[in-house]
Amino acid sequence: MSTHKKIGILFGKERSFPMAFIEAVNRRNTAGITAEPVRIEKVVQGDPDNYAVIIDRISQDVPFYRAYLKNAALGGTAVINNPFWWSADEKFFNNCLAIRNGIPVPKTVLLPSRELPTDTSDQSFSNLAFPLDWPAIFNYVGFPAYMKPFAGGGWKSVYKLHDAEDFYRKHAETGQLVMMLQEEIVFTEYYRCYCIGGKHVRIMSYEPRNPHHLRYHADFSPDTERLQQMEQIVLRINDVLGYDFNTVELAVRDGIPYAIDFCNPAPDAEKTSVGEENFNWVVETAADYAIERALAHREGADNLTWGEYLQHSIAPRG
Repeated sequence: MSTHKKIGILFGKERSFPMAFIEAVNRRNTAGITAEPVRIEKVVQGDPDNYAVIIDRISQDVPFYRAYLKNAALGGTAVINNPFWWSADEKFFNNCLAIRNGIPVPKTVLLPSRELPTDTSDQSFSNLAFPLDWPAIFNYVGFPAYMKPFAGGGWKSVYKLHDAEDFYRKHAETGQLVMMLQEEIVFTEYYRCYCIGGKHVRIMSYEPRNPHHLRYHADFSPDTERLQQMEQIVLRINDVLGYDFNTVELAVRDGIPYAIDFCNPAPDAEKTSVGEENFNWVVETAADYAIERALAHREGADNLTWGEYLQHSIAPRG
């Protein structure tokens, strides 16, 4: 049994966070633990990987990496985040789960794609009413509203809609994307919150109405009670979902924090966008947590994090 535990980070175009993370882990000089960029020379079914821990920053965009990480996890690697759950998760389901756990979210409706998916025909949708009950949908959500992909990341294909005509016009642009129509929360404060290890939370003022590079230039000043309230929401969401590394966005309307977006398992950690203080916090906290996971690593065992939802859903068969 090897006493040396390697921590790898799998990443794409980003550089500031991965390199700083590697340096932070190695600077700690923890006995038997080193960090490096993941290197993949071959992926053979059932072969364990040589990393105790892998931080995943890119597999959402590279299916080959997602399959590699699942194989590594089966061999005992602690993948952050769990690649099996990440493959199954999406934003609409997360909203449904939030409601079941008493967490306020915007009113949201799931929409079928505007265009038929490849290799389907009208007959593939014989169970779907045509037209949908658009008046009831619009009455429930209200306008203005937002339309966004049900499983998308970042701010891609996000539309603000002012009325039904605006919806029909913009929905026609979405092709085969499955979209959500979501109530606009007119907020007085907005926060983006890192959560690492299901226990470390950093609440950051955030202004999504600003240009991307200025969104962290906000100065909301929550009191202690509000901070505690938001921290509990963030911890609860990540406990249920089982994410080790995630961000939760909270919009405050009439004193109530609404969870707007909380499926961000490869959240922005670029120094130029999040700012130096937030960058330093996420680098150092992620390094400490990765080392913690490496020290707890059990060779050949399941070292993944499984959220409360999945744990409670698995019951012995009678």
